[in-house]
Amino acid sequence: MVDKSVERIEVIMRRNASFSLPDTKLANGFRFSFYTEEKDGWAWAEIQTAVGQFGSVWDAYQYFRQEFCHEREMKRRMMFIENENGEKIATSTAWWTYTGQRRDPILHWVAVKNEYQGLGLGKAIIFEVVRLMTQIEGEREFFLNTQTVSHKAIKIYEKVGFFITDERNLIGTPNDRYTEAVALLAEIDKR
Repeated sequence: MVDKSVERIEVIMRRNASFSLPDTKLANGFRFSFYTEEKDGWAWAEIQTAVGQFGSVWDAYQYFRQEFCHEREMKRRMMFIENENGEKIATSTAWWTYTGQRRDPILHWVAVKNEYQGLGLGKAIIFEVVRLMTQIEGEREFFLNTQTVSHKAIKIYEKVGFFITDERNLIGTPNDRYTEAVALLAEIDKR
């Protein structure tokens, strides 16, 4: 989902409480699973590296160990999609971030391996993780941090109620290039 032909500008998206989700189903041969053990961290790293978020699986795994250091929480918040052979091929997490005195739930690190894109798996895992976030966090605002290079994913996020916000300093991100990001996304939409 990363389009390296466009400039990478941070985008903050917000989802208001009580936005109803449409039903979605996984294609045959795929199933949802949760993080269960350390080797799932390597699967996460492989998926993120495959979509171009990291230069190596090792770098991705080191980031994973730093970012997701709450083992108990990962077991209830980190989801995968597995293929019929049990290979983890997509992931997303119902995580959170602290900014000052505020704790905000965030949809975090959505990715689908390139060879499985276009099968509706990204949409399915986003919908499922948003449902999970609602179960864990209740009916409240959710956030995500993305970038213009993920413009295809932004369209999926909008289908579950996320919208681009011009608010600054949400979820620890300055969001100081909002106007440029919106203009670039509008230009991409015209193509």
